[in-house]
Amino acid sequence: MSAALHHDPASNQDSWALDRAHVLHPWTNFGPFESKGSLVLSRGEGVTLWDAQGNSYLDAVGGMWCTNIGLGRREMADCMADQAMKLAYSNFFVDTTNDPAARLAGKLAELAPGDLNRVHFTTGGSTAVDTAVRMVSFYHHARGNPTKTGIVARENSYHGSTYLTQSVGKRNGDRIDEFPYKEEGIWHLSCPNPYRRPDHMSLGQFTDHLVAEFESLIARVGADRIGGFIAEPIQASGGIIIPPDDYLRRMVAVCRAHDILFIADEVVTAFGRIGHWFASLAEFGVQPDIVTCAKGLTSGYIPLGAMIFSDRIWDVMAKGGQRWFTSGLTYSGHPVSCAVALKNIEIIEREGLLAHAAQVGTYFENRIKDMVDLPLVGDTRGKKLMLCVENVADKVTKVPLPDGANESKRISDYCEEMGLMVRPIGHLNVMSPALTITEPQVDFVVETLEKAIRRVTDDLVREGYKIG
Repeated sequence: MSAALHHDPASNQDSWALDRAHVLHPWTNFGPFESKGSLVLSRGEGVTLWDAQGNSYLDAVGGMWCTNIGLGRREMADCMADQAMKLAYSNFFVDTTNDPAARLAGKLAELAPGDLNRVHFTTGGSTAVDTAVRMVSFYHHARGNPTKTGIVARENSYHGSTYLTQSVGKRNGDRIDEFPYKEEGIWHLSCPNPYRRPDHMSLGQFTDHLVAEFESLIARVGADRIGGFIAEPIQASGGIIIPPDDYLRRMVAVCRAHDILFIADEVVTAFGRIGHWFASLAEFGVQPDIVTCAKGLTSGYIPLGAMIFSDRIWDVMAKGGQRWFTSGLTYSGHPVSCAVALKNIEIIEREGLLAHAAQVGTYFENRIKDMVDLPLVGDTRGKKLMLCVENVADKVTKVPLPDGANESKRISDYCEEMGLMVRPIGHLNVMSPALTITEPQVDFVVETLEKAIRRVTDDLVREGYKIG
């Protein structure tokens, strides 16, 4: 046995050393990790985190887009404990259920738009999307169209980290030589990023171009081979991409014309992130055939995901009673996770957090707009509590800095020194705080981020980078 395993786990230094010696983190960058290790976090309350040394941070990242009701809620902990004592686990396969899972399914059917009345529980967003993509194939096969299995997604999208979902997604930096990806039956369209549209195009022309691209793909591949189109209403990790106003409605109209299912990946946007239970219909006016969700479903207190799908799909798959859907996980419908999700939804309803997120989110949107005047900032964008700042070397050409400049990480590092956490993604600094954040806390986020951007800009100029 490694000597490190004998260390006292209560020691903060030992936690750092044990982590550095034994843990492979998601998306680990090996060089910095081996030299610096990890930041050890020890406590959280509301939107505030404390590290092992007692330093506090306002968490403007919201964990991983997920701490919607804020951290440290006693009633959430009590809910976990009570359910664990009552029924900690039960088999959920085939024809066995439990009370929290059944009640949560009913609640999700109530909250989801349209006829999305059927629920398949998973362990998180990746497994929800993985199952949704497989359901597309099952559904079309059940209708007598066994070749209609392909999936259309977008460039710079993120849909999870299983083999299948990372193949469906195509975010910059995620495709690496060391991993193979599924390519057959998956096609990618242009990212609907208004900031990066061709200079000669108006927003209307850009939308026309994107819709025509989809129609051209269908004509080239054949509608008999394309079963589903998957899209985040707002592309989250791909850069807080809010599409042009009519984009989603027109893309879904193309889907309807060619018998293509629309999967709305709402792993980030659901449960209040932009002020709605679900964003597809409420914000963008489109009715999905399938919705995937996770993150805000439990506010990160415990893992859980769900795929919510239409009665129409259920009726096709179940017709004749001779088929079975061979997808599920050991922890599907976990009673503790489902009880926590119910309590989470209760808190969101009771405290009016959807309306609060919309109000404070609008304030946040307005506060970050002025940052576009900073020399390093090319664009500020977002909706409600889902926002980002994009850094560029040249504001006219929109050319980014070389990757080696690492400006977004340097900005986030300066923010941490001043008690703020923002997330660096490529040339972006992203924010998605808890729905409970207040306007004074938003002021602190914006003012601190601006200070960090100015400091990094000065550093870059001294190092010989041209900014402007």
